[in-house]
Amino acid sequence: MFTRSLALFFTLWATASNADLSHELKPMLGKPAPDDFESVVLPDGTGAPWGQGSVLEGKPLYAKHCVTCHGVDGTLPGNAIAGGRGTLATARPNKTVGSYWPFATTLFDYINRAMPYGNEKSLKTDEVYAVTAYVLYLNEIIAEDSTLTGENLARVQMPNRDGFVSSPDFQPLQSP
Repeated sequence: MFTRSLALFFTLWATASNADLSHELKPMLGKPAPDDFESVVLPDGTGAPWGQGSVLEGKPLYAKHCVTCHGVDGTLPGNAIAGGRGTLATARPNKTVGSYWPFATTLFDYINRAMPYGNEKSLKTDEVYAVTAYVLYLNEIIAEDSTLTGENLARVQMPNRDGFVSSPDFQPLQSP
């Protein structure tokens, strides 16, 4: 058994040491992020792509792509994205979209770049708007007849919008 484990270790080590890494593996703190990175939607809506999606369009997309990890109503323990309001000040806070996230734009951006798990970036822009709308609906933040667009996404009032405080000394990095 030990011999097999040792052989596996050396095989993995040899493979990793011969891998062609096209980037440095050291932190690049204090340097601007690469500008060839993908789009990021800021809290004020800057960077939001053109498109739209409704709660009703989002429901079947959520059922197809999200229900396995988050549950039918978004409250699957350990991976909940709905519920949790009023729990942040308790000993067991439930940090969900409806209780913790300060901006709907952040939710859109996260779904756009990182979901569905295992098939990231597979949703079209209108589908991302629709899933975002449905998740906001599950959290009772928008109505069932709502449609999200690049123009109204930043205006969604999240319950914890004022729950984050910036340091008065914070200064964003300036490009050289």
